[in-house]
Amino acid sequence: MTEALPVGSEAMMQRDRASASLGMIVHRNEPGHSVVSMVVRDDMLNGFDVTHGGFVFALADTAFAIACNDSHHVTLAAGADITFLKPTTSGQNLIATALLRVKSGRSGIYDVRVAVNGDAIGDDVTVAEFRGRSRTTNLPVPARNHL
Repeated sequence: MTEALPVGSEAMMQRDRASASLGMIVHRNEPGHSVVSMVVRDDMLNGFDVTHGGFVFALADTAFAIACNDSHHVTLAAGADITFLKPTTSGQNLIATALLRVKSGRSGIYDVRVAVNGDAIGDDVTVAEFRGRSRTTNLPVPARNHL
């Protein structure tokens, strides 16, 4: 019996060297919904000792990519924007939650909330809001695993 090859976001994440190098952890991987976390390291800080916006964007973008890749075809970002609401710094655990808002044909819109754990258990603070626009291509998910 042959083991089925992973497809969609599972196959994508097996080859995602960028997200792995940033220490991202996938907590939820469902069609249209994902949760990904990342602990901010010292080498992710800018000159003001706050998390460089590019790393916050990368976390949100990874959650977005997982939420929109659920088939045998590659879905890519057609565009995205982010609003930074509060700064974060080294040692904080960022959590990105992506949700499908609407899908029409090969196009989709996804919202991603990036939060940091608050002082109380179950309390978190929104630090950024990301909106991604996806487009499903005719490209097959690559079969090779590079990791």
